[in-house]
Order: sequence, then structure tokens, then C-alpha cells
Amino acid sequence: MRVAILSDLHGNAVALDACLADLAGAGGADRIIAAGDLCMDGPRPRKVLRRLKEAGAHVVRGNTDRMIALEDPAGYDDETRQSIIWQRGALGQDWVAWLGAAPLTVAIGTGADGLLITHATPARDDEHVWPDASDAQLEAITANVPQHTIAFGHLHVPYVRVWRDRTFINVASAGLPKDGDPRAHYVILTQQSGGWSIRSRRVAFDVDKVERQIRKSGMPNVAERVDVLRRHRYKQLAEHQL
Repeated sequence: MRVAILSDLHGNAVALDACLADLAGAGGADRIIAAGDLCMDGPRPRKVLRRLKEAGAHVVRGNTDRMIALEDPAGYDDETRQSIIWQRGALGQDWVAWLGAAPLTVAIGTGADGLLITHATPARDDEHVWPDASDAQLEAITANVPQHTIAFGHLHVPYVRVWRDRTFINVASAGLPKDGDPRAHYVILTQQSGGWSIRSRRVAFDVDKVERQIRKSGMPNVAERVDVLRRHRYKQLAEHQL
């Protein structure tokens, strides 16, 4: 079985289309899974969800998906509240409901040789797992997870870490890279005896086009959205061992 996993699209339909075209050129996949944070911050959230549905993708709910679909915007600061309201308006009620119904995890297999896909961690959709995460954090994450391979996003930094008998795969961001590389990133996993082989894919997309879409969208906080898109790097990246 071949599984393609994309995460953190953040409303970037241009990057999604580039990744799907790359996947087709690489031989396709038996299953496509989108691991959360599909809409917030980007100019084309409805198109992203529509394209994923058309592609037959399985969708995992991320923290920003939860914020858009399930929470009261009044509980957030003014900037976040404006973003949630705009995203809801751009999506429409049916797509908001579709997003809110997505599960927190998708499992392929129930034993040690299986694969678990989640947005951040199985218990929390907003927990960053850096590549230098402590033993204590990884022990807590894996305590109730029988699958020995865990794929996730949330942190927009791609990496693979083998820890004890577990493999952690950060599939990073297909729509809003933040590891210093402006290209989208996703992974193709192939099931093998005893585990999964990992194929990392970097895909260039038209950043200028995405910026134009942001500026024309009417979404709030345009200058900040463009800055994050163009910077493609966490400010605290140097603080961690990559």
C-alpha cells in the first residue's frame, strides 16, 4: 500500500494542485490523507477542501480546523476572531460542517507495523513535536499508540526521527513552509514487511500567484499573511537541533 500524506495546506490551493500533480507523476497512491490545518491563513479555503474531496482524500482535523468549525470566535483575540469569521464566510456552512466532522486520527493497521496519522499528537491537536523532542514528551505521545509509525504535521518542519522502536514522520507543510525552503513538502509512505518506507517530496509552487490571491481575497491581516508566506521560516528555528 502507498499512502500520500499532506498537511498544513492553510488555504493554499496553488500548492495543493502542485503536490497532487507531483503525486500523479510519482505513480499516485492508494490513499491520500490530509493531516489537518487545511484552511486558516490562506486565500482559497473552499477550493482546497473541494480539491481534497475530489481527490478522494481522507481528512484529519487540525487545531485551526477546530477553531473554524467548532469554536466561538468571541473567545479569541481580535485578529484571530476576524480570521475565523472570514474563513467561515469563504467556506460556507456545508464546508464548515464537513471540516468539523473530520476525525482526529486515521489509522492504517492496528499493530506495531501499522501507521497512525494525526495533526499534531494523538491526544492534542496543538502540540509541537520538534525533532529534538525529549524522551518524556515522546513517551507521553506513544503511551497508548500501538502503531510504531506516527505521521503528523502542525510543526511546519519536515523530518524523520527513529526513537527506540518508533518512527516519527513530520510531513510538514504543503501550503505554508516554515523550514527555510519555499517549496511545499509532503511524503509518500509504502508499506513493507515490518514497517513503512518513506519518500520525501519537495514541490515548487507559484508563490507570486498565492500572494496575488491573498491581496485580492479581502481576507483580514493581509500584510502579515504575505509576510509569513514570503518568509517561509520560523523565527525560533535556530533554537532547535534539526
